[in-house]
Amino acid sequence: MLIDDRLLVAQLTGVNMLGRSRAKIHTTTYWYYRACRAAVLGASGQLSGPFEALDSTDQSRAIAAMLQLPDRIGLPDPRLLVPAMVEIASRHPILNLMNIEAAASARHLGARVLLSPPAANGVLAPVLDAEGIPWDTRDPGAC
Repeated sequence: MLIDDRLLVAQLTGVNMLGRSRAKIHTTTYWYYRACRAAVLGASGQLSGPFEALDSTDQSRAIAAMLQLPDRIGLPDPRLLVPAMVEIASRHPILNLMNIEAAASARHLGARVLLSPPAANGVLAPVLDAEGIPWDTRDPGAC
């Protein structure tokens, strides 16, 4: 299972979006970077809002978890991922780096992608469909 940045933030701030699923969770380097940047630098956006809603102790724990990504959340190896990214980019030249990495990661891992509603409404979902990569939408606010 590959989760986007909003779902990564939800997971690390204590929202159980996956129920009793024991599927291995992965994210991408770009999504991980965006989530860390939001946790540390804030800005009251969709990514930083969940951190700001926590009390100071829980906020510190969540930020520490973000900066030391737990072993239970995997990151694909860039040495294996970059060739797949080039392949995806050749078929979908309109994609930005974040979406290329997401599609290539899902393909490389053989993973289902979980997207937050804003991400599902963007350009990535149709590319995942075109590539035959399964995906679902998960609203972190509804979990």
